[in-house]
Amino acid sequence: MDTPPVKKTFKIATLGCRTNQYESQAYQDQLISLGYRPAAEGENAEICIVNTCTVTESADLQSKHDVRQLAKENPGTQIVVTGCAAEQNAEIFQAYEGVKHVILNKQKDQVVQTLFPEEEVPEFSIKNFDAHTRAFVKVQDGCNEFCTYCIIPYVRGRSRSRSIAEIILEVKDLIANGFKEVVLTGINIGDFDGNPAEGSPAASLADLVRAVDQIPGLERLRVSSIDPDEVDDDLADAILNGKHTCHSMHIVLQSGSNVILKRMNRKYTRQIFMNTIDRLRVADPAFTFTTDVIVGFPGETERDFEDTLEIMQAVRFAKVHMFPYSERKRTRAALMPNKVPPEIIKQRKQAILRASEQHAFELREQFVSQRMTVLTESAHANRPGEITGHTENFLTTWIAGDFEPNELIEVDLIQNTPQGFIGKFIRRLT
Repeated sequence: MDTPPVKKTFKIATLGCRTNQYESQAYQDQLISLGYRPAAEGENAEICIVNTCTVTESADLQSKHDVRQLAKENPGTQIVVTGCAAEQNAEIFQAYEGVKHVILNKQKDQVVQTLFPEEEVPEFSIKNFDAHTRAFVKVQDGCNEFCTYCIIPYVRGRSRSRSIAEIILEVKDLIANGFKEVVLTGINIGDFDGNPAEGSPAASLADLVRAVDQIPGLERLRVSSIDPDEVDDDLADAILNGKHTCHSMHIVLQSGSNVILKRMNRKYTRQIFMNTIDRLRVADPAFTFTTDVIVGFPGETERDFEDTLEIMQAVRFAKVHMFPYSERKRTRAALMPNKVPPEIIKQRKQAILRASEQHAFELREQFVSQRMTVLTESAHANRPGEITGHTENFLTTWIAGDFEPNELIEVDLIQNTPQGFIGKFIRRLT
């Protein structure tokens, strides 16, 4: 039996980082403007876009699986594969059934234009961020750092930034569509320079933060993942003294060992990391931090691993994103000797997870009985009658009551649990 024609439906599969999430939202907004709609559960889609990731081997495999699965579930579909795994494996993806285009990262903003070359396609930007109460806004792409474990500079290219004026227009559209919280994100956001014209001075990330912070209607502003050496005094001042800037940052650690940080080609030491944390916490003791940690990097000894645990104990992160070392071809770390055995990596992974949960609980203890503002996010089937959200300093909080996502409410933090705070509703703020 012939497959019936499918009209005006699409599916987008997104793997990996917040930058990919931003780009996929831009594809969705463009397709909707062209008269398409997201395919319902089980419905065949005319167009499928897979925005892939290759940061780890498992992400690479999942990207390939998603392409094959979409082809199987959507007979006759046009599949477009883009993202970092596409950059790495273009020929492999081109051979997959149903794949019409493989778009490399430098042309990621042309994905929808490639499908509709004869039509006027809306600009590549976002006005909405579906299924989220905070909107991620990509302000920068690419990376110049070449950390020895990381494939991203090879697949994303050199660092490049958007202009502050362009970013402000996009944030204004998001606020007009009801978003209260914006997160400035990028591949290496510390490299932001505002894309200056030739002969013009570069802007800084602090300049961008101050500009976005002034936009009417904005309630919360966050800065996403950044290295500790990139949090200079000007950026710290912009965040600490902003009107709507949240006192919580994702500052990347990766390892607490200076030996391993040097082998990783990171540009900071454990001392620089701790100085950055201390500088912000001295200014505001309620400032909280999240981070990334890699375990099992080649040559990591037990002493190196204990250095990481010591930093975690000293900081007490609100959340730790833990990654077992994943060997990526074309990186210098792939050629390094003294690989850590998989069973040791597994043990260290579990130790990090246990410690991070304990430290997060200890961090929250100091805020019990305080009154804070929570932006509601989502309900969960296993906790009926409750909704979860985060305080301004990124503490997970559960509130009982009839609330919708994206409400700004005031609560008393009455009880600390392993899953976060139990909050007592006080009043709605918006």
